[in-house]
Amino acid sequence: MADKQLMNRVYGYLAEDEDARVCKDIPENACNEQPRSFVLMLISLMLTKLGDSLVSARLVLAWMLSALGAPPVFISALVPIRESLALLPQLFVAQKLREQPVRKWFWVAGSVGQAVSLALMLVAVATLDGTALGWTVILFLITFSLSRGVCSVANKDVTGKTVSKTRRGRLSGVAASAAGLLTLVTALVIVMFPDVEGQRSLFLVLLGGGVLLWTCAAITYAGIPEVAGATEGGGNAISEALKSLSLLWRNALFGHFVLTRALLVAAAFAIPYIVVLIQREGDAGYTSLGSLLLASGLAGLLAGRFWGRWSDSASHHVMAAASVMSTLVMLVALAIYYWLPQALSSIWAAGGLMFLSAVAHHGARVGRKTYLVDMANQDNRAQLTAVSNTVMGVILLAGILLGWLDASYGVAAVLWLLVGIGVLATLSSLSLKNVSGS
Repeated sequence: MADKQLMNRVYGYLAEDEDARVCKDIPENACNEQPRSFVLMLISLMLTKLGDSLVSARLVLAWMLSALGAPPVFISALVPIRESLALLPQLFVAQKLREQPVRKWFWVAGSVGQAVSLALMLVAVATLDGTALGWTVILFLITFSLSRGVCSVANKDVTGKTVSKTRRGRLSGVAASAAGLLTLVTALVIVMFPDVEGQRSLFLVLLGGGVLLWTCAAITYAGIPEVAGATEGGGNAISEALKSLSLLWRNALFGHFVLTRALLVAAAFAIPYIVVLIQREGDAGYTSLGSLLLASGLAGLLAGRFWGRWSDSASHHVMAAASVMSTLVMLVALAIYYWLPQALSSIWAAGGLMFLSAVAHHGARVGRKTYLVDMANQDNRAQLTAVSNTVMGVILLAGILLGWLDASYGVAAVLWLLVGIGVLATLSSLSLKNVSGS
């Protein structure tokens, strides 16, 4: 009884909800357990979001391979592998997921898989260097990413069964803020001890922290009181997956959302290219591992809850606002590059650009996740998630072409292309139907 009262109080504070019985678009028998589900899912997501920061392929793993002598080819492969392999297999995973009435165990298994992958990667970092380390890290990043894909499909489905509409955006936002605070603390420690940035010991600590975080997340998520759901729609994974792709044109709203999400990728791609611009034209000291983690953590801490609350009333407007913000940041970065390049050596200019880019990226993520969960229903949520993520996996692989554009015409050309895509993303977001409001 005391445990339930505590869950109710924590839920009421974090969800800003005095009535824990608010239940929209979830089974009636899940209503009484909603506070417990919300808090346990929040803790799990907070732990994994912090883990994502500590072992980021875009930042930490790339820094690690560079510091430990791995060839550049392995470093350039990190982000495409991490992002695409977490998305591409989801259409096939979703078919198996739909055959099970309780889906939280898929998330638990995926979290354990990520912990094991990081543990094996830690052993490799402790014992290997150069090319051997590069191959080994890529191998375990593949298993990590595939496990992450399982979690992605399962979590949206479990969220839709256990957390009420108008509360899901707050769940993502509060988790992002809490993880941002913890990332901020970690970054400050690294900034205070700059001599450790290229040391093997630092990467061992970060990987070890990731193992612990995903293990604790799996244990916590297992306690979510998920109710059994529908199991219709299973079948042969390949044939059902191909059939599911037709939802892109049979379901007009879903097809519009996937197009919008594809265009929103500009907000994600902008960050590394703004960093490249600063590194090439400014002072690399302001784009150290610690400072980049600091900007990301601060963005999550300050923006996560704001984006989450807004998403609960109009998640399509959040996507549009995030796209506008990202586009404006890119235009400012280009203006500085053309007319005042020496300003990129300023900690205020470099840090400000990275911080604002991270804020926009958080908004795009929270908005599109909330929109997808609210748009779907209990019967098709896993299927729609898988189709959307599979399409995005292909698009992220195509993002490798941006590297060719950078090499041929420069980073400014990449940013101009992303500005154009950002404008289209804004217009597409604004024309979406509102599915999140009460």
